[in-house]
Amino acid sequence: MRYGLYEYLVMSFGLTNAPAFFICWSITKEHEEHLQIVLSRLREHKLYAKFSKCAFWLKEVAFVGHILSAKGVAVDPSKVEDVLNWKQPQTVTEIWSFLGLAGYYRRFIKDFSRISKPMTALTQKNTKFAWSPKCEEAFGTLKKLLTSAPILAQPDITKPFDVYCDASGSGLGCVLMQEGRVIAYASSQLRKHEVNYPTHDLELLAVVYAPKKWRHYLLSNTCHIYTDHKSLKYIFTQPELNMRQRRWLELIKDYDLEVHYHPKKANVVADALSRKAHCNFIEARSK
Repeated sequence: MRYGLYEYLVMSFGLTNAPAFFICWSITKEHEEHLQIVLSRLREHKLYAKFSKCAFWLKEVAFVGHILSAKGVAVDPSKVEDVLNWKQPQTVTEIWSFLGLAGYYRRFIKDFSRISKPMTALTQKNTKFAWSPKCEEAFGTLKKLLTSAPILAQPDITKPFDVYCDASGSGLGCVLMQEGRVIAYASSQLRKHEVNYPTHDLELLAVVYAPKKWRHYLLSNTCHIYTDHKSLKYIFTQPELNMRQRRWLELIKDYDLEVHYHPKKANVVADALSRKAHCNFIEARSK
């Protein structure tokens, strides 16, 4: 029981991904019973908790810039206020400061990397600082999206995950979902050498990017990956692979995943579960 008590006390402070794991753990356990055990142990060892700093049976809790509730995870409005009041950046340093603050909530913003690209372009070496209309549009869009950021679902590590990924000439985009609800968005701009990848490798890069990004969710869990590049459903049985493809497949061999094909124009959010049984797929099982 000591281990359980220690786990209960430090879970929200000492582990990566603590909020999601802590909520899942507290729901699956008898929370009221364990709370009584914690308080009893404190009394037994003559340890004291300041009552004014304790709160019980709250419907929502503020935690490191987020609001945790039964509905999911939301952006803390008080923290976003700093972003909304941010004035137009005048230097590269100010751009990095803004993107650093806004980027903290990038999991709530679909295609964050694509939207912010005009601003990040100004931070490159040997680039003259010239605030363009595209930069102003990106600046305003990010602030607007933060004010209307969705409530993200808390993951259930006992259930399969769905990942929708796509690649284009400007970057990679992925959405992590479970039972039709969005858990997180992720995006990344292409590096200089990645821009020259053929379409097949570029789409495969997006498929590989998702497990690396959400390794803490997907490792040891079933994952369904959806892509609009049909030929990727043969990637695990393709007889001839280049060295890059072999290296990428080596990275994801430990995951229990299935690669599905879906049309590019499909409504992946609304139809994720209904379309699941009709998709072509091939399994890559870890042994």
